[in-house]
Amino acid sequence: MKLTVPFYLHKAGAGFPSPATDYIEEDVDLNVHLIKNVPATFVIRVQGKSMTDVGIYDGDLLVVDRSLEPKNFSTVVANVHDELVVKNFIKSKNQNFLSSGSNNTEDKIIINEDSNVFIWGIVTYVIHSTY
Repeated sequence: MKLTVPFYLHKAGAGFPSPATDYIEEDVDLNVHLIKNVPATFVIRVQGKSMTDVGIYDGDLLVVDRSLEPKNFSTVVANVHDELVVKNFIKSKNQNFLSSGSNNTEDKIIINEDSNVFIWGIVTYVIHSTY
């Protein structure tokens, strides 16, 4: 499915305002900018507040790529005991685990051969409303 929205020629400055124009350069397909590997990518909605410390909020949309390998501190969607959760992947010398991004070490979910935990995909974009 192709989704296009207007793409403005001028950039929006994050500093002091400058005169803006209403000139639209072209339509932009968000799939081209947000999805690198179409067959391995899906969008999922966040439910819950455990990841607000890292800027992911209840109701946000996550673009998730299943073809990527997690890096240290990647935000991932993981299958934990047959439930999908959003967590940060942490790789230490002795173990790999998932965390909500807080400094609370009690929320760690250990990943090993004995656990029923595996990485489902890597979050590549977070889309949330600022309104």
